[in-house]
Amino acid sequence: MRYCPVCATALIVRTDAREEGGRARLACPDGHWTHWDNPLPVLAALVEYEGRILLARNAAWPEKMFGLITGFMERDETPEQGVARELREETALQADEVKLIGVYEFMRKNEVLIAYHVKASGDIALSPELVDFRLIAPASLRPWQSGTGRAMADWMTSQGLPFEYTEPPRPVAVEPAA
Repeated sequence: MRYCPVCATALIVRTDAREEGGRARLACPDGHWTHWDNPLPVLAALVEYEGRILLARNAAWPEKMFGLITGFMERDETPEQGVARELREETALQADEVKLIGVYEFMRKNEVLIAYHVKASGDIALSPELVDFRLIAPASLRPWQSGTGRAMADWMTSQGLPFEYTEPPRPVAVEPAA
């Protein structure tokens, strides 16, 4: 954002008073508006389906990258309702049991992740947002060291499952054809 949504004046960087933590924030010089840049709540589902864990690949991800079902909360829903809705929208599965795993920071994307273990039933039908899925034995999961991977590791620990951290594949730059 570059301009005040109230008066259209160019925003400036303002340092908050000491009692507000001294953070630099974009703000209207006339005091109409401040961009607080608060983290967004994101819901994550570690989905247990027929005794295995469902991992999905987003259409925008590299071919070998799979992860938990995630999505943003919507107005007027609890986190539990939101994670069940996201599961239904992205996989057509029904959330039968929803249990909190934990809350995790994801500073790289300015998000707070609220992660749940969801026991699900039904027939899997992926939304256009997802292009593939895998069903993995819980003991074979390989959590990554950030974001939803930490939720996976905490869930595995709660189940008495040993694990080793891995890093998810990173996108690879592809040179355009000549």
